[in-house]
Amino acid sequence: MDAFNSLMDGFGTALTPVNLLWAAVGVLLGTAIGVLPGIGPAMAVALLLPVTYGLEPTGAFIMFAGIYYGAMFGGSTTSILLNTPGESAAVVAAMEGHPMARAGRGAQALAAAAIGHFAGGMIGTLLLVALAPTVADLAVDIGAPDYFAIMVLAFIAVTSVLGSSRVRGLASLLIGLTLGLVGLDQMTGQQRLTFGSLQLADGIDVVIVAVGLFAIGEALWVAAHLRRTSGRAIPVGRPWLGRQDVRRTWKSWLRGPFIGFPFGAIPAGGAEIPTFLSYVTEKRLSRHKDEWGKGAIEGVAGPESAASASAAGTLVSMLTLGLPTTAVAAVMLAAFQQYGIQPGPLLFEREPDLVWGLIASLFVGMFLLLALNLPLAPVWAKLLRIPRPYLYAGILFFAAVGAYAVGGEPLDLVILLVIGLIGFGMRRYGLPILPAVIGVILGPNAEQQLRRALQISDGSVGGLVDTPFSVTVYGLIVLIVAWPLVKKAVVRSRRRDVDVEA
Repeated sequence: MDAFNSLMDGFGTALTPVNLLWAAVGVLLGTAIGVLPGIGPAMAVALLLPVTYGLEPTGAFIMFAGIYYGAMFGGSTTSILLNTPGESAAVVAAMEGHPMARAGRGAQALAAAAIGHFAGGMIGTLLLVALAPTVADLAVDIGAPDYFAIMVLAFIAVTSVLGSSRVRGLASLLIGLTLGLVGLDQMTGQQRLTFGSLQLADGIDVVIVAVGLFAIGEALWVAAHLRRTSGRAIPVGRPWLGRQDVRRTWKSWLRGPFIGFPFGAIPAGGAEIPTFLSYVTEKRLSRHKDEWGKGAIEGVAGPESAASASAAGTLVSMLTLGLPTTAVAAVMLAAFQQYGIQPGPLLFEREPDLVWGLIASLFVGMFLLLALNLPLAPVWAKLLRIPRPYLYAGILFFAAVGAYAVGGEPLDLVILLVIGLIGFGMRRYGLPILPAVIGVILGPNAEQQLRRALQISDGSVGGLVDTPFSVTVYGLIVLIVAWPLVKKAVVRSRRRDVDVEA
C-alpha cells in the first residue's frame, strides 16, 4: 500500500507540464537515435549529460528514462526493416522481423514490436514497483558460479536452436568468443590478440561487432546478389495486425516480461540474454515451426516484450543498490553522482519525489511511445521502397558513422570492414550471426566469472556447481542438450515398432 501511495505521488510529479515535456523529448530523441545503427541508448544518455547541467534532477532523469525506452524501440525498427540493429538488445528482432519485412509484412512486425514494448514496459514497471526489494536481495545473493551458469545457458540455448546445424551454431559462437578475447586480460593485464596495437588493448566494442556482422555483412551480401534481386519491389503490406496475428502474439507479449525483468535486475548481460531466451522459448512453444527463420511473428513479439521489461529490471538494482547492470545504468549512475545523489537503499527515503516521479514517468513514456510508433509503423515500412543501391549505401554510411563515433579512431573503420567481411563469409557458408554476437557480448564476462569461481574454490571444478541456483541452471542445460537426442531415439523406437508390426 505504501508503494501504491508513493506511486500516486509520483504521478503527481511526472504529469506536471514541464516533466511531461521532458518525457516526450526523451522518447522522441531515443527513438530517433535508436534508429541510427551503432548509436544506442548508452551513447545517447552520455552525449546528453553535459546538456542537462542546468536542468532540475527530476526532469533530467525523466528525460533519460524516455531516451532509454525510446532507443530500445528505435533499435528494433532498423533491425526489422534493414537487418541492422541500432543497439545490441535489438539483435534478436532481426531474426524473424527482417524476413517478415522482406515478405511485405514489415508494418505488422513493427506493430508487434511496438505493442510488445508497451506490454513489457508496463508489466516490468509494475513488477519494479511491487518487487524491487525482493529482486534486489536475490541479485545480492547470486555469486560468480551462478553468473557463469547463466551465461553457459545462453551459449547452449542459442547454438542449439539457430542455424542449420548445431556444429554451425557452435562455430559461430567460437568466432564471437575469439573476437571477445581481443584486448587486455581483465585479471592479469596481459595483451591478447592485439598484434602489438595499443588501440586494440581496450578490445573491440560490441557495437562495432554487431554493426559489422549485421549491417556491413548484409550490405555486402546484397551487393553480391543485387542483379538477381534488385528488380523486385518489396510490398509494404497492410498497416495493422489481423486477428490471426493477435492470437499468435498475445501470449508472447505476456511471457516476455517474466523472462526479461529478472535478468535486467542482475549483472548478467542486460537485455541481451532475456531476448535470446525469449526467442528460444517462443520457438519451442510455437505451433508454426515451419515459419521460424522465414518470418514468425512470435519471434518479434516475445523478445521485444522481454527487452522492454529488462529495462525496468535494470532500474531495480541501480536505484536500490547503486549497482549498474547495463551500460545505460552505468551512465545514469554517473548522472546521479553529477547531481550529488547516491543511489542505494536510502535513496527512496532521501529523494522520494525524484524516485517515484521517475518510476511514474516510465508508465507515461510507454503510452507516448505506443501513440508515437503505432501510427508510424507503415511510414517506417516504406523505407523498404527506397531503391536498394541507395538504401544500402545509406546503411553503410550510418554504420560507418556509428562505428567511428564509438571510439573516434580510424582503426575502428578498418575493424568494421574486416568484421563485415567475416559476416559476409558467415552468410556464404550458412553460419548464423546471432551466436557470434552473443559470444562477443558475454564471452569476456563469462571468462571473468569462471576464473573468479575457480579462485574462490581454490581451482576445484566442483566450485562451479556448489549452489542450488547453479545446479538448477545446469539441469536446464542438460535438458536442452539431451532433449533432441531423446526425441530422435523415441522416434526411431516408434518406427522400429511400426516396422515390426508391419
